Amino acid sequence: MGKTLIIIGIALIIIGAIIHFGIKIPLLGKLPGDIHIKKENYSFYFPIMTSVVLSILLSVIFYIIRKLKG
Repeated sequence: MGKTLIIIGIALIIIGAIIHFGIKIPLLGKLPGDIHIKKENYSFYFPIMTSVVLSILLSVIFYIIRKLKG
């Protein structure tokens, strides 16, 4: 139970830091492969590569958590 609480606490600290400093993280949302279309009347933004990078990072974090629990 103690290990689980420590892991959850570390995960919450990391998530909190990402939310707090999210705007200030360089290249977050501006990676090559992100689609940004800007026209006169509208703007469209789809962060494909940012989503891929975040997905890989979260997968690695959850893999490590599973290994520590087991």
